[in-house]
Amino acid sequence: MVKTLFVGNLPWSATEEDLTRLFSPYAEVISARVATDRDTGRSRGFGFVEVPEAQAQAAIDALNGSDLGGRPLTVNEARPREERPRSRPRY
Repeated sequence: MVKTLFVGNLPWSATEEDLTRLFSPYAEVISARVATDRDTGRSRGFGFVEVPEAQAQAAIDALNGSDLGGRPLTVNEARPREERPRSRPRY
């Protein structure tokens, strides 16, 4: 089984490779993704890492509050995305 972990307060320069390198000592990284703004392509300051369920808690314990690029990371289990009402189109 796979667990998805939320990684918040990422530096704007963080990449998927940075997340993989950060999590690798604590868990097998299945995938890593930095969320980007759909219009500008810039980082939104958070991302997601998929790891085996058995290794997820160890990674959370080791990395929550740790430093990356001078910023303290928030690492916890990702929650399912909440449904939001559709916004009106921008003109």
